Amino acid sequence: MEAMSVGKLKAQLPAVLATVRNGGRVGILHGRNKRTIAMIIPFTEIEEVSSYEIGKKYFGKYGSGNGTFTQNHKKILKRKLYGKLRSR
Repeated sequence: MEAMSVGKLKAQLPAVLATVRNGGRVGILHGRNKRTIAMIIPFTEIEEVSSYEIGKKYFGKYGSGNGTFTQNHKKILKRKLYGKLRSR
């Protein structure tokens, strides 16, 4: 991973984007201590998957909508699964 200050990033943005486009990662440093505060990583397309399929994969019949969980619990579980999918 390459790391650079905000000023250097602004000056070299086209080169940084080329690095990221080729699969590289760039850390953004900030402050006197030059702490990494952000990361620029390549974008990957999010695959559209139904909540039924996600639940079936992780929880079997209980996450697929075919079990005996209450409707409220199913909604909570669905939100958690979508959050997990988005964080990939």
